[in-house]
Amino acid sequence: MAANSEVLSNKQVILKNYVEGFPKETDMLVKASSISLKVEEGSNAILVKNLYLSCDPYMRARMSFNQDPDFSSFTPGSPIEGFGVAKVVDSGHPEFKKGDLVWGTTGWEEYSLIKNPQGLFKIHHTDVPLSYYTGILGMPGMTAWAGFYEICAPKKGEYIYVSAASGAVGQLVGQFAKLMGCYVVGSAGSREKVWLIPMQSQLVELLKNKFGFDDAFNYKEENDLDAALKRCFPEGIDIYFEHVGGKMLDAVLLNMRLHGRIAACGMISQYNLSQPEGVHNLMNVVYKRIRMEGFVVFDYFPQYSRFLDAVLPYIREGKVVYVEDVADGLENAPAALVGLFSGRNVGKQLVVRDDIDKNIFMMIIGPCWYDDDLVHKDVMNNVGYSTLNEEQCGAELLKELEFDDPFNYREGHDLDAASRRSVSLYPLKIQGQRKWHLEGRARTCSSGLEEIGLWRQGKRRPSY
Repeated sequence: MAANSEVLSNKQVILKNYVEGFPKETDMLVKASSISLKVEEGSNAILVKNLYLSCDPYMRARMSFNQDPDFSSFTPGSPIEGFGVAKVVDSGHPEFKKGDLVWGTTGWEEYSLIKNPQGLFKIHHTDVPLSYYTGILGMPGMTAWAGFYEICAPKKGEYIYVSAASGAVGQLVGQFAKLMGCYVVGSAGSREKVWLIPMQSQLVELLKNKFGFDDAFNYKEENDLDAALKRCFPEGIDIYFEHVGGKMLDAVLLNMRLHGRIAACGMISQYNLSQPEGVHNLMNVVYKRIRMEGFVVFDYFPQYSRFLDAVLPYIREGKVVYVEDVADGLENAPAALVGLFSGRNVGKQLVVRDDIDKNIFMMIIGPCWYDDDLVHKDVMNNVGYSTLNEEQCGAELLKELEFDDPFNYREGHDLDAASRRSVSLYPLKIQGQRKWHLEGRARTCSSGLEEIGLWRQGKRRPSY
């Protein structure tokens, strides 16, 4: 431990033992250790404060004993690891300095000492939400980009099928395909994944209305996957972006077109099985001249700058949207990770540390119309709460709360432009409530927005 350094408590998520079968929250333990806030003199290590932690299906393989060099096992009794966004607290490495924002592999803990930081990416573009570097601008985004563009080599007008289409990768593959002028169908596996659609009760509306898919289905409601695919693709499938494996892959092989391409980035249906399912229709790879290629996104990390050049404009121009499902605090991290394997999440699952609002303000602005009901919400800033009612929803009350840039959305403002005028705005789902996460100038206000809607706990789910 560095001499004369401050020592803090460091909350960690520990893997108790290797996991067999379906992972449980009790396979992990949240406990506190201690950590020095200075790196050892002469070390090349860096110390980071973790801000966002990514929950990803590949982590399941690391919870069991294996000797794969790309997916080495976690160490029982130690913090689990994953991708995350962090801020450098101290550095002994010449390429990193205090205050730098980075993303890459880090520990599931409040602070991490990273002894070999060469694999981290510096974050230079902060006009987008930092959490995006766990998703659309991080590993999942690169997975979607590399698998679709580099492996599948799509052409305008082709027929694209995406399984796990509402997840961190699938939602992007579908949108990339639509930007290419392709016909896109997605599937997902839970009716609960309708929360983004204020007046719809079907899963397909999430993929169609929010992400722009041409069609979609809930595979858990289909008795015959082959028939479902033939219904959606009467002329067959050119490209399949594979996340699921098992019975889904078997059905897809029956529906591929000649010279079809399959990019396999995962097979989540198989991760928790003691005996993997067999695939019975592989001869279709021969008959139909199908090219099926597995890939690991790490191989494409050297192309990260090229990836940013392609995807950042899509975000800034509003050509792609990205949905996040956020758990608040390390205490909720085990449940968030386990939830991936039961379809509990909607969009990119991540964990935000529970004290992040010391620097980032979370606010709920109201009232706004949500379906046919007027929803009254609180405004939260760093000093307390103030309830807005219909008569008080203008800018004057917000001025009293010392917001820098308040406005009354009923006065004819361009809501989209106003919400991005001083901040990056995106929604967070935190401990059963819905809050606006605003990054930018302190106390900058954006309206609750009729066009966006808010979650009234226990009754409805938001439209954005």
